[in-house]
Formats: sequence, C-alpha cells, structure tokens
Amino acid sequence: MKSGIRKSAIAGTWYPGSSRVLAAEIEKYFRNVPKSPPRGYVVSLIAPHAGYVYSGQVAAYAYKEVRGQAYDSVVIIGPSHRAYFPGCSVCSRGGFETPLGIVPVDSATAGRIIAAGLTISDTPDVHEQEHSIEIQLPFLQVALGTFQFVPILMGRQDRKTCEDLAEALVGAVVGRNILIVASSDLSHYHPYDEAVRMDSGILKCIEEIRPDDLLKDMERGLSEACGGGPVAAAMKAAKKLGADRAAVLRYANSGDVTGDRSSVVGYAAAMIYKRWSNSGDR
Repeated sequence: MKSGIRKSAIAGTWYPGSSRVLAAEIEKYFRNVPKSPPRGYVVSLIAPHAGYVYSGQVAAYAYKEVRGQAYDSVVIIGPSHRAYFPGCSVCSRGGFETPLGIVPVDSATAGRIIAAGLTISDTPDVHEQEHSIEIQLPFLQVALGTFQFVPILMGRQDRKTCEDLAEALVGAVVGRNILIVASSDLSHYHPYDEAVRMDSGILKCIEEIRPDDLLKDMERGLSEACGGGPVAAAMKAAKKLGADRAAVLRYANSGDVTGDRSSVVGYAAAMIYKRWSNSGDR
C-alpha cells in the first residue's frame, strides 16, 4: 500500500473483476430481495463475506435496507483470516480499490477510533490480502454511491477486545450519522441440519441484541462465527448509539446454493436499527 491505495485482492475470483458485470450482478441480487417498508434508521448491518456465488444473495438482503441512504461515514469490522495480531488494526489513510472505483478512507474518524481504543493500532499492512472487508465494498458502492469508510480488522475476538472496540467506536462517532458493518460468516463445515441448529443460536442473539450471550455461546462451542467478534462489537456499539431493534433478514448456507449438504458454511444478513420517532424524523 505504498501508494496509499489498497488494490483489490479478490476481484475476478471472489466476485467479478469487470465493473459492468459486477454492478449488474449486485443489481440482480437486489432485484431478488422482496420490497418491504422501512422499519427504522439502520445503525448497523451484519453481512457474510464468502464469494458472491455463495453468499451474495444473502448479503443483498442487508444492503438493500440502506440503499439510497446517506451516511457521514461507514465503519466496516472484519475478522483477520491471514494475519494474527493482538487487538484491532485500522487502516487510517488512502483508499481501497474495487472494480467500481476507489473508496476513500475516512482518516479523521479512523484517527479518533485509534486514539480512543486501548487495543487498536494503525497497521495498514495486515489489510493487504484480507477479504472480509473488501467483499463488502462493492455492495456499499452500489447501495450508497459515494461514501468514505474506516476499515477495522480484529486479530483477536475475545470479550475484552470487543468491549474496547465498541467503546472506541461510540466515543469516535457519537452524534454523527454512521453505519457500522460487521462482516461474518457463521458455522463452518458441519452437516446441513447441524449447521442450521448451531446458527439458530447466533441468530436469536442477534434478534434480541444480546452480544454477551453470543460471545458466551461461542466460547462454549455452542455456536460458531468467524466474525463473531465483529458482530458482538457492532451490536454493543449500536446499542450505545441508540439502536433498540434488530431483525434477521435472511439466513442460508452453502448447501442451499450447491446442493451439497454434507459440509456447509452458514450466512446471515441482519440489521440493528432505531425505530422512527412519532414525527417520522430519522
């Protein structure tokens, strides 16, 4: 990232490398999501991070909820799959490139998050090959148009790190119009019925906005999510920012796509939101 621009690590493999094909594919996913009336002001989304052929349709259920909205900034929290490091890593400058263009990093907000956290560092190099954040960007580019964002990778997903990140986020963004995206897949490589059973526990925790119970279930091995830490941190922050409702918008797993139910990966789309005020204001 010497130029300050992180080049795509997965375009042409995890999602289409052509801007035209990529935009058309995301539009197709959006068309397949049934229309529904707005439920409230979306503070946080939870979306999967597998290749689009597997999880793109599920992700569309989350991103369609914010299509056409305007946010001061977007914070994307993902798990680190390729690098191990303590705490969280923020990339605080430059931009991330996809076939749909460059999304600039919100350096001011990134700096405030880093300053507010005890376990958060400015280490852009660990972002170079990671897919969990990049996979969200094309959906956001189609849904929001122009926006700036803060990429945060979690090297550890323990309770202390989740709490520190949530507190830092709230301190850095309170009073501003911010969308928090948690990037996570659910259970990995279990038979179909077992995966559905395991994933149901996490979905219930999300619906009831119970991040501590989600972490507890994962610690006990009752549920799995490779981005459980990002989900818990996003839920904690969203609650502190006034969100009081949540909805699981879609659940599926890779067996629903491939037909192979012997060993599947779970995917969910969810939103955490504030109810509209009586006046209808956001």
